Amino acid sequence: MNRFTADRLLLFGATGDLAGRMLLPSLCALDAEELLDPALEIVCTARSEFSDQEFRNLARESLEHFLPADRRGGMATFLNRLTYQPLDASTPEGFDDLAQKVGTPERGLAIFLSTAPSLFEPTIRGLKHSGLAGDRTRIGLEKPLGTDLASSCVINDAVAGAFPERRIFRIDHYLGKETVQNLLALRFANVMFEPLWNSTHIEHVQITVAETVGLEGRVGFYDDAGALRDMVQNHMLQLLALVAMEPPVSYEAMAVRDEKVKVLRSLRAVNAAETVTGQYRAGAIGGQAVPGYDEELGKPSDTETFVAIKAHIDNWRWNGVPFYLRTGKRLPERTTEIIVHFRPVPHSIFSGRGARAEPNKLVIGIQPEENISLSLMAKVPGLDRDGIRLRPVPLDIAMDDAFAGPQRRSAYERLLLDLIEGDQTLFVRRDEVEAQWAWVDAIRAAWEEQGLAPKAYTAGSWGPSASIALAERDGVTWHE
Repeated sequence: MNRFTADRLLLFGATGDLAGRMLLPSLCALDAEELLDPALEIVCTARSEFSDQEFRNLARESLEHFLPADRRGGMATFLNRLTYQPLDASTPEGFDDLAQKVGTPERGLAIFLSTAPSLFEPTIRGLKHSGLAGDRTRIGLEKPLGTDLASSCVINDAVAGAFPERRIFRIDHYLGKETVQNLLALRFANVMFEPLWNSTHIEHVQITVAETVGLEGRVGFYDDAGALRDMVQNHMLQLLALVAMEPPVSYEAMAVRDEKVKVLRSLRAVNAAETVTGQYRAGAIGGQAVPGYDEELGKPSDTETFVAIKAHIDNWRWNGVPFYLRTGKRLPERTTEIIVHFRPVPHSIFSGRGARAEPNKLVIGIQPEENISLSLMAKVPGLDRDGIRLRPVPLDIAMDDAFAGPQRRSAYERLLLDLIEGDQTLFVRRDEVEAQWAWVDAIRAAWEEQGLAPKAYTAGSWGPSASIALAERDGVTWHE
């Protein structure tokens, strides 16, 4: 019953930044390629007072700015799908008018909730009161889902009061990225990797999410959140779970999410000495001078813009294997990548001839480029009279080159289509969210107990020097 294809999409926060940059362009691109059901009607709502035509004009501006010209085919047809209903979601008044605008779907209603967390509860109450939370309705929730475990539970309880778990789609857009899903294909569709994917053969794993930007208009949200809540609690822990999970019995939502939550519940509590926090100061990015965090914010703050963590998973497969997590703003380059460092060969037959064998390394690039690279040792050509020389040679798979035919999809294209069609595989379940919050809350509690303040680092660097020491005391060097 959950897998009906909705013929109504209700988009909250339709005048916001996410809708303009991602949601409307993604829907338009899907429509241009006839991937949206012809019967689908899209009702948009926000607080601003617009007529249908005024909102379509606003949407057209967003599409022309954010959607490549070669993907705008049929834009006029897409705009005609859009209608608009003003709504102040903080009060119950107006939801009946919204319900009238939505009408009665023949098959079902999909709701995408992209609003401030403070509006989640009144919005759910309004949906329930107006009859928009019926048995044929599913709801997608954009992060942040709370600021800690307690507030997350409040939000989840409110949503659960109107929607059962099978109709709740919690969004982490990293799960919609092609290479993130390719991580599962790499592990579970190739016989050579899974037998090696354990503590016997893997020495450590690194996960880096680096940004070059600063606050970029997110002043209020970010200073209350910080890097740990903004990036580690959701994106990075989801990546870690996909790297570390056991093979699911099938590629179905229940099976995949069951295995992810087992990993999240196996995370060892982190002590303060296994973390480093930082806050950027004035520096340069790409040759351009940029201000420090306190200057951008306009006041002193103890919010971290960088965090590095040494994590452990206490289970059979990963015993003794550290997972090094690192994320920050105003770093030298924008990159998201997973690096799997294999153990060295137990005995090198070439050492007597002067050759040095380096451990194999698997690099999974997620952004800005989606690619997979495996470094293998190879002999350097020559007569070897002065000794054998070995050198790591990368085997690269660039997704754009490997799959030149199929259209590349943005994360939100995939996730919006899955919401409309009812596939929960790439969405996050409540027990996952709460396991993530429990782990992150314990880290913050340790910081507060120790009275730790973020260490300053220069914009354009790779964070505080203490983060280098965090890895190097184990003989590990961050991949850069």
